[in-house]
Amino acid sequence: MRRDDFPILRREVYGRPLVYLDNAATTQKPQCVIDAITEAYQSVNANVHRGVHFLSQKATERHEAAREHIRKFLHARSATEIVFTRGTTEAINLIATAYGEAFLREDDEVLLTEMEHHSDIVPWQLLQQRKGIRLRMIPVTETGEIDLAAAESCFTPRTRLLCMAHASNVLGTVNPVRQLADMAHAHNCHVLVDAAQSVPHLPVDVQALGCDFLAFSGHKVYGPTGIGVLYGREDLLEQMPPYQGGGEMIARVALTGTTFADLPYKFEAGTPDYVGSHALSTALSFVEETGWEAICRHEAVLTRYATERLQAIPGLRIYGTAAGKDPVIAFNVQGIHHLDLGTLLDRLGIAIRTGHHCAQPLMDRYGVEGMCRASFAMYNTMEEADALAEGLERVRKMF
Repeated sequence: MRRDDFPILRREVYGRPLVYLDNAATTQKPQCVIDAITEAYQSVNANVHRGVHFLSQKATERHEAAREHIRKFLHARSATEIVFTRGTTEAINLIATAYGEAFLREDDEVLLTEMEHHSDIVPWQLLQQRKGIRLRMIPVTETGEIDLAAAESCFTPRTRLLCMAHASNVLGTVNPVRQLADMAHAHNCHVLVDAAQSVPHLPVDVQALGCDFLAFSGHKVYGPTGIGVLYGREDLLEQMPPYQGGGEMIARVALTGTTFADLPYKFEAGTPDYVGSHALSTALSFVEETGWEAICRHEAVLTRYATERLQAIPGLRIYGTAAGKDPVIAFNVQGIHHLDLGTLLDRLGIAIRTGHHCAQPLMDRYGVEGMCRASFAMYNTMEEADALAEGLERVRKMF
């Protein structure tokens, strides 16, 4: 699907056609996104917001148009609820710092899930060291789903925030965010959603999800690296102090004190990535033009096909078997170290991810050091799924 739009997919690796199956780590970029970056630097490169000259005005218009596009893409109520960050990781660190300062006290609890990415664990551990909060974790079932029965019992009168991945970067499980958000709100608890793995694969509506905060990264949804988005409810963002200080996020500075800019600029210190925001908007337009129905259908069919091919390989175990999962397959092959497997597949031109996938608590849950992971995007094909299966068979016979 739209494979010709991605120039890197035409290259070879070790004399073989590239089979790129590491899309959960980062997606490749369509030509329109590459062109958007080049054109912006060639025609409208100037710092935004503060300039009265022509180029600055044009760059500002594009940057704020991108913010409004993202608002519509996420179905947020206002563009003031859209904060540009460097990615999901910075967005979660922003919440841990600013929300933590405004809302969390010693012995308050933040509730995580066992499938969280390290970027949704470590910032809270740092806050735990600074403020003495407590962390609790909702367990994951053998099939790779959040244990909903156990989740209810994890809330206490001290629970203030539930943090969860919309979709697991390892298991592919798409979590029942609305159900968990309703559960959290019934306990007077706010909800942060890590949507890094869901935004590239399914429509995300923050109002339908019922979340209070949501974060995603541009580079995982066919956009550039170094740009991401934090959605936050306006009333909550208003109560949170700035994350960083500097230019852009101020209204008035004096030696006696500073007053801060209105939302969302209060959280956007320094020169923003105005080229990245425009390129991210271009990437989202590319996704919208392709159509969610077509993307979801293609990726679901491809994932089912690849799963069936891999299940037929002796000694191969797949982790995460929830229905309706993201196009991600995590697996190991008995008797072969995951790093060896990934290295040998690479020599066949097949790019997969190996290791703990920044999810070591989940690795501990399954009793493994690491896993192999094949992750698909709209441009992957059945032939590439065949190449993966055939490559695994070839490697397996070497051991």
